[in-house]
Formats: sequence, structure tokens, C-alpha cells
Amino acid sequence: MRLGLALGYWGRAPDPRHLQLARTAEDLGYHSIWTAESWGSDAFTPLAWIAAHTRRIALGTAVAQMAARSPAATAMHALTLDHLSGGRLLLGLGLSGPQVVEGWYGRPFPDRPLTATREYVDVIRQVLRREAPVTLNGRYYRLPYDGPGTTGLGRPLKPITHPLRPELPILLGAEGPKNIAQTIRIANGWLPLYWSPARAGLYTEPLAAAPEGFLVAPLAQARLCTNVTEGLRPVKAMLAFYIGGMGHARRNFHAELLSRWGYGEVTARIQELFAAGHREAAVAAVPDELADEISLVGPRERIADRLAAWRSGPVTDLLITAPDPPTLRLLAELNV
Repeated sequence: MRLGLALGYWGRAPDPRHLQLARTAEDLGYHSIWTAESWGSDAFTPLAWIAAHTRRIALGTAVAQMAARSPAATAMHALTLDHLSGGRLLLGLGLSGPQVVEGWYGRPFPDRPLTATREYVDVIRQVLRREAPVTLNGRYYRLPYDGPGTTGLGRPLKPITHPLRPELPILLGAEGPKNIAQTIRIANGWLPLYWSPARAGLYTEPLAAAPEGFLVAPLAQARLCTNVTEGLRPVKAMLAFYIGGMGHARRNFHAELLSRWGYGEVTARIQELFAAGHREAAVAAVPDELADEISLVGPRERIADRLAAWRSGPVTDLLITAPDPPTLRLLAELNV
């Protein structure tokens, strides 16, 4: 199992520690560094900055949001950054949810999300392979465009720039069973937002169909500390935000996933509290056991014991969100 450093997206301002953490991760032998985006900082620009200050470590988006760019524009970002970094990019994509797609990007959320994802990946593959001018007569993406308002002058084009790697890896963030199954069919890897080693059996059957070399790269918060309860608080805050604030109560993929794990009543209560403005109460409503099973928190011995469970399953790459070099160093020492 390889280790990655997940830096996520910025809050109010850039975190001055990120570049130093990136360099530390590379020095410690981490395989990859990952950035994200929601409705603030983008995923690609920080990776370009990190690429200029590192030499070997792979650079991933976990995830770049599909609604933010047309598939051709995302392919342009990918081939450009792959060239500038010497072939280090891993392109992770996610569809997001209706609240973000419609509220921030001003686009209708697709009524057939799997179809939209499949078409998006198809266009990117065509651009990167550069075998012929890009064409697609899709439900959501049509190249050349021939819909309302067209001039009729569009024509199929090939990228002027030759991609460095025609088979640049594409990973998808997926939570629903059908989305996971499609990810295994059309992508090079899967980026689970939540992963519990105790629930790895839920994915044994779909992953049995995965091709050789398929990546399973979940994110997990890690913190070396003596007080487990305090160490879990950032994990609970993240869960409360994603369950209560990152999606509507009627359509929240994160809450739906955790409901399938048996936390339906809990997620409903968190959404209710968050919507009412009681954010601290929403955080407190997240069970410690839920936060604990998706993270690596506590003293060295506890983290070592729990890391063994992550290593024993199908995870190929563990993407760690860690606030400090000692935690990164510990995981590098243990993951041998």
C-alpha cells in the first residue's frame, strides 16, 4: 500500500504549511500529493506550484469537479500539467451534487449522472489519445456542438499540443453502488471519500471485476496524539460539514452512503442541526465510532494496530490528511 498526502482545498486563505508538508512527504517517500476544490480554491493551480518545488512525487486531484469545466478544458489542464511536471499527474474527477453544481457552477445537475460521467471521461480520453479529431454525440456533451444557438460552424478538432501520456490515469470519486461499478469499468482508479477497513467486504464483489493495476485510493484523516477524543474532533467536524452542509437534505450522496452503513438516523439528525445553524451540536452528534473507523487517530501503538487493517484489504493508495510532519513521518515508518 502506497501513501499519499491529501492537502484538500483552502479555507479562508492558503495554508502556509502546505508546501513544506509536500516537500516533507516527498522526502519521506510518499508516492503522491492530492489537492481538491469545492467553491473556493481550484485543484490545478496549487498542484502546478507544488510541481515546481518537488521532483518525483506524483500529483493528483481528489477531486476536480466536472461541472467546473467542460471535459475538453479539463483535458487541457491535465495535459498541460502533465507536461510541466514530467508526467506526474493523476487526474481525479468528481460529479459533486445538485447544491454545488446548480448553486455555484450555474449548471443543471444531470438527470442521468452516470451517463454524464461516462461522456465526460470519453471526451478526456479522446483528447489525451489524440488519435482523431474529438467527436461525441452525447446526451450532455456534443462535439462539435449542434444544439440551440449554434452557428453551424464548429468542426471536430485534435489538440494542438501532443499529450505526454495518452493513457494518463483517470480516477473517479464515487459513492453509490452503480457509480462504483461504472468507475471500475471506465476508470483507472476509485477515490472513496469514506473508507472503513471493517466494511471492505461491501466492495469485494464489485472490485473482483477490476482490471489489473486498478487503484483504490481512499482519503483518511490521521493525527498522532495522546487524546483520541480530541484527535477525532476534526474528523467529526468534517463529517458534520459534508453530511449537513455539502448537499441538500433531499439529495446528499455522503449522507446516503453513511445511511447504507447503518447511520441513517444519525445523518438525519446532523442535517437537521446543521440546517438550523447549530453547527457545534451537529459536530457533537457525529458518533465517535463513525469518525474513528474512517481515520487513523491516537498514540503510535494505536495507529500501528489500525493501519494493519487498512493494509490487509484492497486499498492500493492511502491518501492521508495530516496536519503535521510527525504524523506523516510515523505513517511512513509504519507502512513498511
